Amino acid sequence: MTHDLPPAVAAYVEANARLDGEGMLAAFAPHAVVLDDGGRHEGHEQLKAWIRTAILDSRAIFRPEAWRDEDGRIAVDGLTSGDFNGSPIRFTFRFQLEDGAIVALAIA
Repeated sequence: MTHDLPPAVAAYVEANARLDGEGMLAAFAPHAVVLDDGGRHEGHEQLKAWIRTAILDSRAIFRPEAWRDEDGRIAVDGLTSGDFNGSPIRFTFRFQLEDGAIVALAIA
């Protein structure tokens, strides 16, 4: 399904499937913001720490099932599974893109 996603979102999802932290980070603009689990992570240094603790440490892999455009945001629905309580969990990832990079991601 990633071949149907906008390139930056597809790059993030594909890197996540490989648990490639640098690849995931590369999809984000330097000033990007991620809202996840009640936290706000802004800029590459904070995003690098978020990727390590929220994704790599728990081997959390998001598998997209469907996506849609919501007024300029790309909403991607799917399951995240890994080494964490409650796995797998259904999430919606809402990406905002600018100049071919992710500038915002809200996970709910």
